[in-house]
Amino acid sequence: MLEKLNEIEKKALEAMAQAKELQELNELKVKILGRKGEITLMLRGLKDLSPQERSEFGQAANQVKDRIEKLVAQRINEIKARDLNQRLEHERLDVTLPGLPINRGGKHPLTLINEEIRDIFLSMGFAVAEGPEIEKDYYNFEALNVPKDHPARDMQDSFYITDEVLLRTHTSPVQVRTMEAMCPHLPVKIIVPGKVYRKDDDATHSPMFQQVEGLLIDKNITFANLKGVLMLFAQKIFNEDVKVRYRPSFFPFTEPSVEMDISCVSCKGKGCRVCSHTGWLEILGAGMVHPRVLQYGGYDPEEVTGFAFGMGIERIAMLKYGINDLRLFFDNDKRFLQQF
Repeated sequence: MLEKLNEIEKKALEAMAQAKELQELNELKVKILGRKGEITLMLRGLKDLSPQERSEFGQAANQVKDRIEKLVAQRINEIKARDLNQRLEHERLDVTLPGLPINRGGKHPLTLINEEIRDIFLSMGFAVAEGPEIEKDYYNFEALNVPKDHPARDMQDSFYITDEVLLRTHTSPVQVRTMEAMCPHLPVKIIVPGKVYRKDDDATHSPMFQQVEGLLIDKNITFANLKGVLMLFAQKIFNEDVKVRYRPSFFPFTEPSVEMDISCVSCKGKGCRVCSHTGWLEILGAGMVHPRVLQYGGYDPEEVTGFAFGMGIERIAMLKYGINDLRLFFDNDKRFLQQF
């Protein structure tokens, strides 16, 4: 068996030394060392040998396998080097040519609108405040004048973690948290951008969306101050020719409460499909801070007043960019995102 093993090795080494292509090497390697290769088949006959012969032949077979594998690796490197040199002889690389351009990413349209809204209110003297997205029921509802049996809770289908902890349904809890932290200092003048969560999912609603809350508390703050701030915001975010109107509404944490509409950005107020032929588009809710909310925050409603407003960033982006499906913001379709 040793003679046959030596003969197999001799023929294998000669054949591999003469191989010109990688495929030839692989075929020879399989023929000799594969599961059905010549050496593998010989090793299966070890059971018929004596212990001493089995030891000697097994050691010799392993040495032959090592020598063949080293030659295969050597020949693979030689053939790869040969192929590379042949390519380089026919190809010319001009190192002075400019490299391929790098495709740079861009900001998401919601990020662009978020930053634009922040800049507008920062220019009016507002500061940016933040709060937890996992909120206590007390701050999300009760401290905003929404007790447990209040019908307004039915308007916001919430994600509860426990009976007293939930994913916040609006950014308004930061109003009370900020008042508690700043009381008795004045003025309190903040905006609160951030994510909020509700059980909605369709072309105009998402389970997760972004809001910007605004709050101003000081002495002698009136509804006229609210109208001035929101009018300036609408002119800056859309255009100076935009018209604004206010409709009475209801929010538990403001009194009086209003919905703010702007003249349709598509038809300029003439009436079209976008505005349902009314000439107006709703963009936010607002109102004067309810006295009870001021008390929860530690302020005396007899001494100070304030206003608050809240808007959906996605809503503003859809109106400004003419987008009719909220889900496009979250689909990660490059064709959509590259437009911005």
